[in-house]
Amino acid sequence: MKRTNIIYWVVTALLALQTALAGIMYFTNPEVATGFGHLGFPDYFRQELGIAKLVAAVVIILPMVPLRVKEWAYAGLGITFLSAFIAHSAVDGASTGIAPLISLVLLVVSYIYLHKRNNTTRLATA
Repeated sequence: MKRTNIIYWVVTALLALQTALAGIMYFTNPEVATGFGHLGFPDYFRQELGIAKLVAAVVIILPMVPLRVKEWAYAGLGITFLSAFIAHSAVDGASTGIAPLISLVLLVVSYIYLHKRNNTTRLATA
């Protein structure tokens, strides 16, 4: 149980930090706006995605958020990371899609350990 908790919290904290920082950069870094234009996305999409990433970071890190809401945040981030990989790979080659794949790996590990924690907790209280 202790190892599961440590892995979950370390990976989830890294994922939430990365997601929140990306969301902030979507609003504050002009190079990000230029990058979205380079990929062919309209500017409003960058703003929507920035808000969504900030909300998702909060949802996945707060323990009092219901599991069903967390799962929607995980699903949204999964779609976002896969889409980012596809967009970067299509425009600039597969090597530029590595960062979203790393984020996707963190997401998958966090999701797996979220459910391991919940199953262990349920068994302990039964």
